[in-house]
Amino acid sequence: MGKILCVLYDDPMDGYPPAYARDTIPTLEHYPDGQSLPTPQHIDFTPGHLLGCVSGELGLRQFVEEQGHTLIVTADKEGPDSVFEKELPDADIVISQPFWPAYLTAERIAKAKKLKLAITAGIGSDHVDLQAAIEKGITVAEVTYCNSHSVAEHNVMMILALARNYLPSYQWVMQKGWNIADCVARAYDIEGMTVGIVGAGRIGLATLKRLKPFDVKLHYTDRHRLSAQVEKELGLTFHPTVADMVPRCDIVALCCPLHPETEHLFNDKLLSKMKRGAYLVNTARGKLCDRDAVVRALESGQLAGYAGDVWFPQPAPQDHPWRTMSHHGMTPHVAGTTLSAQARYAAGVREILECWFEERPIREEYLIVDKSKLAGVGAHSYTVTKDVEEAYQG
Repeated sequence: MGKILCVLYDDPMDGYPPAYARDTIPTLEHYPDGQSLPTPQHIDFTPGHLLGCVSGELGLRQFVEEQGHTLIVTADKEGPDSVFEKELPDADIVISQPFWPAYLTAERIAKAKKLKLAITAGIGSDHVDLQAAIEKGITVAEVTYCNSHSVAEHNVMMILALARNYLPSYQWVMQKGWNIADCVARAYDIEGMTVGIVGAGRIGLATLKRLKPFDVKLHYTDRHRLSAQVEKELGLTFHPTVADMVPRCDIVALCCPLHPETEHLFNDKLLSKMKRGAYLVNTARGKLCDRDAVVRALESGQLAGYAGDVWFPQPAPQDHPWRTMSHHGMTPHVAGTTLSAQARYAAGVREILECWFEERPIREEYLIVDKSKLAGVGAHSYTVTKDVEEAYQG
């Protein structure tokens, strides 16, 4: 008998949907690199239904309770009196999301004496203190690739929305206007522009592939260079550093993980190296950017627009300056939690839990931390301090 503590975002304000806009979602066979989609033995939900909120419960309750475990699902995650804080000390497993992260800090991990497994329902596990997880022998896993293409589509949407001045044009319609000159005074084609991607992993590469038909010049930087074949097929130009790439770009999209080396990477200094009037899109993590430096760059005109799907902290407070800064295209953290993506990450969480309960290995590509060291995709994407790495080798 164990306790699973699951933190999900709130239900819709108008109540759980009685019907959906579409009857089905497409069935995918595999991801482009050949990796199979989540393969649980069974699911207890309907793909295309709302699963990522509290009432959706990731479709887990029947399965978990049939296994003899207790499932606690809540959206209340902040402060000492929150449900999350109260239930954490005797939780065996914590499930959280990047969109509504329950931050597993070192302090919280120290309180969670029974915690053995932390699962991210999605991709991106930086809301877990990985160093503390390594020290405590906690396994950290996520559903790799489940919503990568969802975010890549969002990247393309945001790039076009900024360059074409879509959101202000939409607002004129809502205000019953027909103000064409006001709409197009900041509208441009992206054809012929140079687009730079920071981080060419699954999301970054998928974004590059989706941008190629727009006849833009594609540049990228990553700690792991893509193959010569991929670079040739997509017409990519590689740069060894972000600082080398950004002065050449009209548009920059951030697709890299957050870790100590990338925190506040886009600060006043780096933003000043960008072309005046460039666009910056961030669907990776809010702390990749210095919050106030972005605001200053928009005010000065150094940036023509900033669109982001990620904030820090999350949810963002009502007075967060990114809500009201000029020329922005912000969304709450929704890029990776479409109904299509939810079906995949809910199935992936179920697969991980089945493996855990049956004492079978969790598939390698889902692992972030295992056996007191970075593992799987975690070893490829994250870094921890040298002393921790040395302390837990072998």
